[in-house]
Amino acid sequence: MPQGAAAIALQSRSLRGPVACVDLETTGGMAAHHRVIEVGIVLLEHGEIVEEWSTLVQPGLRIPSSIVTFTGIDDAMVAEAPPFADVVHEVRRRLEGRLFVAHNARFDYGFLRAEFRRLGVKFAAPVLCTVKLSRALYQEHARHNLDTLMDRFGLSCLARHRALGDAQVLPALIAAMENQRGSDVMQAAVTAALREARLPSRLPPELADDLPEGPGVYLFRGESGTLLYVGKSRNIRSRVFDHFAAEHRSGKDSKLTHQVRQVEWIETGGELGALLLESRLVKELAPTTNRRLRRHAGDCVVRLRCDEQGLRPEVVPIADVDPGPDADPVFGPFRAEKDAWRAIEGKARAAGLCLKTLGLEAGEGSCFAHQVRKCRGACIGKEPRALHDARLQMALVPLQFKPWPFAGAIGIREPAPAATGVQIHVIDRWRHLGTARDEEEVQALLHANSNAAFDADSYRIIGRALQDVRPRDLMQFPARRESA
Repeated sequence: MPQGAAAIALQSRSLRGPVACVDLETTGGMAAHHRVIEVGIVLLEHGEIVEEWSTLVQPGLRIPSSIVTFTGIDDAMVAEAPPFADVVHEVRRRLEGRLFVAHNARFDYGFLRAEFRRLGVKFAAPVLCTVKLSRALYQEHARHNLDTLMDRFGLSCLARHRALGDAQVLPALIAAMENQRGSDVMQAAVTAALREARLPSRLPPELADDLPEGPGVYLFRGESGTLLYVGKSRNIRSRVFDHFAAEHRSGKDSKLTHQVRQVEWIETGGELGALLLESRLVKELAPTTNRRLRRHAGDCVVRLRCDEQGLRPEVVPIADVDPGPDADPVFGPFRAEKDAWRAIEGKARAAGLCLKTLGLEAGEGSCFAHQVRKCRGACIGKEPRALHDARLQMALVPLQFKPWPFAGAIGIREPAPAATGVQIHVIDRWRHLGTARDEEEVQALLHANSNAAFDADSYRIIGRALQDVRPRDLMQFPARRESA
């Protein structure tokens, strides 16, 4: 028996078949872009440890300082280590035909599958996550990370945050949970966890192996290829499985998943690409179940019109708006005119503005709010109109449509799906013109889509993305000169 195995023998009646307890160390948290730097595997047969194995892996890229601090693994340690391609058969031989057990298993399983896929190797296994197992068995506890569970059950680890050290803890952890909760309860929890990770029989069996672990968009189709739903996720595989997991289903979700007969997907380099693609596909393809991102003919904004008395709000179609940096301020966007008026009225009431002066209340004399001392009297000349106009502009500031902050179009770089380069999301005046791979494609998008329609959802998505984009990932293109 391997060294140290006697101290942590599983002794579990719930997991009697071939088991592989696995832990990985990686260069980061995204399987589509980051790489494995260490693999640790503990093999069990009939509840007894039969092998412990680990190897460092040369990732082919620099290990970030945060990972060095966390794991103790630095570039010098992996300089002479084999690349994953050289150990793939050793790893696969140890995992084939076994239950894959890991703490936060989707992380480790996803990274291994990504490494296998880069080499054209298919790999799939039944997966048991000890985080989910702990949550099912100990619902009274809020924390289920490995350090907390080790403290709770009095377990130790010879090399915490190293692959083999963390993998060695798992047999003892499972045994401790079973000893405390009992074999019948443990077996029921394991069975439920494994059943949860299966796709319905009406879907192709190879789908579970093929679903990618990275970000992108997925499409659910029903009978005869009818498009039911378009969704996005940072992890397509995990999100698709969540749709079919009973604990995540609402009545609406349950009805949808019973109709699904086919799942398609499009991988993206990151979350921004997934958000923009989801928004575009929902509008172009109009799936039957999506509602939120559909194109709204009533998309509109509010602008302030000045008449002989002063400022009044008016609702105009969003297509009439110039989002350029020198345009007059507008407020919104809103999906419908009624939403715009509701928002204006809400801000007006909160600021003590006069609804009659704003054209939101009819009748003669003072407005109702003035009668109950919630209006300063602009309706009867008590408050100067200029002051009321100034307060109106201040009240609407939180709703203000952001002017485009650049002189011309921009590109936001994001990793490409297979870590083979970058994607460039080309954007001009809040309009997503498309996604390019190189400068030539960028220029083609700028010329072909110069009159692309404004979309309120893209405006929101891009606005949030610009708050977090790194300067090195932002490209600025010269403003185009209008031809004479």
